[in-house]
Amino acid sequence: METKQWKFKANRVIKPASAFSIARVIADVKANLNESDERPVIPLSIGDPSVFPCFRTDQVAEDAVVEAFTSAQFNGHAPKGGLLQARRSLADHLSSNLPYKLSPDDVYVTAGAKQAIEVVLSSLRLPGANILLPKPGYPAYEALSVIHHLEVRHFDLLQEKDWEVDLNGLQTLADDKTVAMVIINPGNPCGNVYTHDHLKKIAETARRLGILVIADEAYGHLTFGSNLFVPMGQFGNIAPVLTLGSLSKRWMVPGWRLGWIAKSDPDGILEEQGIVESIKRSLMINTEAATFVQAALPHILEKTTDDFFVKTINILRKDADACYEGLKEIPCFTCLQKPQGSLFLMVKLDLSQLQDIKDDMDFCSELAKEESVVLLPGFVLRMENWVRVTFAIEPSLLEDGLERIKAFCLRHASNF
Repeated sequence: METKQWKFKANRVIKPASAFSIARVIADVKANLNESDERPVIPLSIGDPSVFPCFRTDQVAEDAVVEAFTSAQFNGHAPKGGLLQARRSLADHLSSNLPYKLSPDDVYVTAGAKQAIEVVLSSLRLPGANILLPKPGYPAYEALSVIHHLEVRHFDLLQEKDWEVDLNGLQTLADDKTVAMVIINPGNPCGNVYTHDHLKKIAETARRLGILVIADEAYGHLTFGSNLFVPMGQFGNIAPVLTLGSLSKRWMVPGWRLGWIAKSDPDGILEEQGIVESIKRSLMINTEAATFVQAALPHILEKTTDDFFVKTINILRKDADACYEGLKEIPCFTCLQKPQGSLFLMVKLDLSQLQDIKDDMDFCSELAKEESVVLLPGFVLRMENWVRVTFAIEPSLLEDGLERIKAFCLRHASNF
């Protein structure tokens, strides 16, 4: 048989994009787990509280999905952009915290917040365009920017100022090819919550630069410190805002894969610049969220009781306090700040206090091997020799995990 020269090759951007995958890095860490350790593995690496009984979603949400599913009315495709009743309920829900009212046409339903990220980034793709991303931040933005050929430029979050955006540094990064900046509030991975004043300054900076703000609010309302959650959409009259959110975190149902994009743009700038049309076209070539979950959304948003949210916040507050106090007792952890929101905090490793540990990946790999505790190395978040800790797990497991981390650090202490 004649030998052919095959014409297909792998997409060259997938490999560099996958370098910014939390799932890939966690899999690499977990590969070091010791199967002979009979203790339970304690996952302090990824934010999925839904696997723990204390974080079960509200009965109202479950009943709404069951009713929509068993009605047999929502087995077909949903319209691109979402069912009207879902978009209307989202518009009403989000408008309760805004100085103006959103319409259903201002909201697009997506298959989770990650699809919302992809839709927005694909809509911004222009030759030579660049986007400003926070460091540290959520790596999906960088991975998807690489795939969509957007140049990434990182602005710093200032740890000494409660992880505020370095606005001066941000302005030096921007040029005439900059199209947008991303903020994550409440913060993943830092657990920070921005003040009204700081968010206004971000909007004013975006206006001066002529760029839009992509506001990732996946952890919206999950706050338990002194700063209340303020939606970035409140400042849409200063600079146009695209808000990304989901049911996943606040309702503890990441597997339901329902997210949204909401535009806060009373001056119609996004329409003028063609972004609205581009988002709609991107949605036309994407899959849609499960129709029965969309159909359940109005009932979920309108009928979930405050008791459910209060219970969740109280558990998170106690877990955050316990995590902060436990890590504070371990000398090799520095730059520790008490989280005010989301499900995470960042902590810096003082490698000079540890023997035989060369970097954050090595620390997490050896910890997994010796103590069956899984943390996320900071390098994947653009913070080498830091680690991200998730505290949103069963309190007893968190206590056990902190004890194991402390034992590991004492065992590897350079002066021990």
